[in-house]
Amino acid sequence: MIVGSRASRLARAQVREWLGPMRERFPDITFKQRVVLEGGDEDRRTGSLAEVAAKTESGNAFSGKQQRALLSGEVDVVVHSFKDLPTEPTPGLMVLPVPGPREDVRDVLCGHTLATLPVGARVGTGAQRRIAQLLALRPDVVTVPIKGNVPPRLGRLKGPGAVDAVLLAAAGLGRLGIGSETREYLDVTTFPPSPGQGALAIQVRSEDERLRELLAGIGDPVVDATVRAERSMLEALHGGCSVPVGAHATVDADELRLAGTVTSLDGKEQIRATAMGPLSDPEGLGRAVATELLERGADGILAAIHR
Repeated sequence: MIVGSRASRLARAQVREWLGPMRERFPDITFKQRVVLEGGDEDRRTGSLAEVAAKTESGNAFSGKQQRALLSGEVDVVVHSFKDLPTEPTPGLMVLPVPGPREDVRDVLCGHTLATLPVGARVGTGAQRRIAQLLALRPDVVTVPIKGNVPPRLGRLKGPGAVDAVLLAAAGLGRLGIGSETREYLDVTTFPPSPGQGALAIQVRSEDERLRELLAGIGDPVVDATVRAERSMLEALHGGCSVPVGAHATVDADELRLAGTVTSLDGKEQIRATAMGPLSDPEGLGRAVATELLERGADGILAAIHR
């Protein structure tokens, strides 16, 4: 079985994480990894992730080429970071139930805490959501666009042109075993993560019934429900990885709770909504929270961003 992924250290670590239990469960199958160089990995010059995505053929800076490799049969399965996948399904492909456990969903401020950041501090991040949410909390800071894999981004804390702090996903640091930087784990209530952050998306061809049956039982129902709720909310908002939408779903018994946030790019306006729903209908809960966000004014923020 050929397992595809992006070429970064983090992507390879995610494949190893998924393949560990797969090799134990299916000892008669030989799994081989194959890297696919994505447009977002090739382009290191553009600071904005949205600009990189616009320049790629599919508009998907971190998943398009892997999906084409899957459709052509070059690989049999692809392991994605879920937040890299577009919300619109790709014809001919399907995402299996999300495996668990889910990594830490929080964002991390490396180099300083929010309280110790000096006035006018330079903070490195290329994600619109992180920029908007940071400006909502600290409107005095200056954001610096940075791209690349996790270690080079952390490297921006030192040397010529160094920034005061860098915003990253805790999941990436955890999977790479990086833990030496001064940091603050940002609370999900004030700094909600990207929908699906910390979760893996396992994608296969829809017509590959043999593989679908083989991998049918690998998902974690609770993790799958939380991710589906968050992603459904994002889809209903017509958002994507370059839109400042945050979401965090949790489970209590058979109840699902979803908190969603839409933030203007300058951080001056932030719309929030929270709702509860049955664990059996995560998509319905996601759509309900999206509707409430739109009714509260998120449509105006999103329209301005799309313009």
